[in-house]
Amino acid sequence: MTENAFVLPGTVQFDLAPVSGGEPYRILLFVPKGEPPAEGWPLLLTTDGNATFPFAVSSLVTQAPYPSGTGIDWGVVAAIGYPGDEPYNAQRRAWDLGPPPIKSYPPYFEGGPPVRIGGTGELLAFIEMQLLPRLAQMVKLDIRRRSLFGHSFGGLFTLYALFERPGLFANWIAASPTIYWEGSEILNNETARQRVPGNTAFLHLSAGEFEGDHLAPFQHSNEDAAARLEKKKTERTVALALEMAERLDGSDDGIRTQFELFTGQTHMSVLGPAVNRAVSIAFAVAQEIEESHANAQ
Repeated sequence: MTENAFVLPGTVQFDLAPVSGGEPYRILLFVPKGEPPAEGWPLLLTTDGNATFPFAVSSLVTQAPYPSGTGIDWGVVAAIGYPGDEPYNAQRRAWDLGPPPIKSYPPYFEGGPPVRIGGTGELLAFIEMQLLPRLAQMVKLDIRRRSLFGHSFGGLFTLYALFERPGLFANWIAASPTIYWEGSEILNNETARQRVPGNTAFLHLSAGEFEGDHLAPFQHSNEDAAARLEKKKTERTVALALEMAERLDGSDDGIRTQFELFTGQTHMSVLGPAVNRAVSIAFAVAQEIEESHANAQ
């Protein structure tokens, strides 16, 4: 039997280093077959690309062929990952996705390098000044239909980017955002957020059912059950996301919000449903988009 590596059809990858210096990112890209719409393809960009890209592409290619039944049409998926085969690069994502202030934490393992956070501004500049222009050179994109997705620290980055560059994407999808991080420092970014006259951004916040006040059934027998439950009280993932959604919805700077609780999901298992929701938001058929806008007015 001959064994060959499996490749997701329609996908490519390339490395792109920031012009400001530093290690390259692994960019993962899916482009549909055929000619793009006259206005260009809609785009979904995800962080933690090694983990999220396969979910997003599989979700899209199984639903887009049946738009009347799924409400989902074709589009381009791009993801920011890291060279290597692991789904997460803990060291680099901490810096890239953890907003300022710049801080160092103890190493993940004995003898390892300290963990640094605070590089979100650099990643956001890379996306705006390098990645989006590069993608636009490779494929025709509709600049009015760009969406950004992030989970956990990636969800926190999505919020940071929304507050700093609200006109960069039309849809902002933050799954299980770590709003509690550094004493909920992100709320200061929310208060001081940039406002774009006439801009209407859509923010989708979500969390798993078992990111709230209760453990998942299988977690009750774990040795760390008590500590895990106490940690939930600090993180308040569900409550803080819901509070932000309610606070920002219909605000004077034109942000529309929606909060969604994914039943039966934990912080990690929620990734699949959350990416699927991001696909449905980013690639909603034109009629769905028009109806959504009408309902918001």
